[in-house]
Amino acid sequence: MRIRCGYTLSLDTFAPTSMVLLLNVRPERQSDLRSREDIAFDPPVEARRFRDPFGNVATRILVPGGRIIMSTDFEIEDHGRPDDHAPDAREIPVHDLPDEALPFLLGSRYCDTDKLSQTAWNLFGGVAPGWNRVQAIVDYAHGRLRFDYMQADATRSAFDGHGQQVGVCRDFAHLAITLCRCMNIPARYATGYLGDIGVPKDPAPMDFSAWFEVYLDGPAGPRWYTFDARHNHPRIGRIVMAYGRDATDCAITTSFGPSPLAGFTVVTDEVVEGT
Repeated sequence: MRIRCGYTLSLDTFAPTSMVLLLNVRPERQSDLRSREDIAFDPPVEARRFRDPFGNVATRILVPGGRIIMSTDFEIEDHGRPDDHAPDAREIPVHDLPDEALPFLLGSRYCDTDKLSQTAWNLFGGVAPGWNRVQAIVDYAHGRLRFDYMQADATRSAFDGHGQQVGVCRDFAHLAITLCRCMNIPARYATGYLGDIGVPKDPAPMDFSAWFEVYLDGPAGPRWYTFDARHNHPRIGRIVMAYGRDATDCAITTSFGPSPLAGFTVVTDEVVEGT
């Protein structure tokens, strides 16, 4: 399957402003690219790529002041299968986890494990460990929160979302991640492209999406598995842009100065031959 992805992002700045962008696909997916995914800047600015601490492809720019428009349009190959399902996958004792999984057991900016630990153990302590427990957490977060695009709040933590019972895709992910970490299951945040492929078209405006992954011991050994608390259904065509502890680590733009959003569109469509 081939998928066309892209975006146009416009920001207003009021003075020279440094930014860090996470607007490229993850290194693991770059071999699947079938056209270049270079970021175009209007006006042109010097851009330098680097790898951040989570291995994401990051870009540094200095905006001279005024409006900056960033865009790209590319095609990428995808296996076209839904998210993997491994009901026999087991939890891994903390002392047996690889070192790189340990940070994803800890609290973070939006995943306030200290405030939800007792809730998690009350709800899921009696659930069989492993895949079943993670799925129970996903079911809970999916039912606990009501999706409302107009209720996005950049300051909402998992604890806040649990109490307010509303949010957008990042809030579903943060709540499920936090509950998993409270149960000693490594969970990391993911963001990227997720089009309406194989499902009815979502009436909400297309945006980048957020989901999460957990580290379990599956049939082929320990690995990260994808879960999606907002949709709670295996999906086709996820194109990962960034991994991190939560949305702080995966922000598509980090601006070191005021930069209000002036325009934003995202495209994620299956390429159908002959059209």
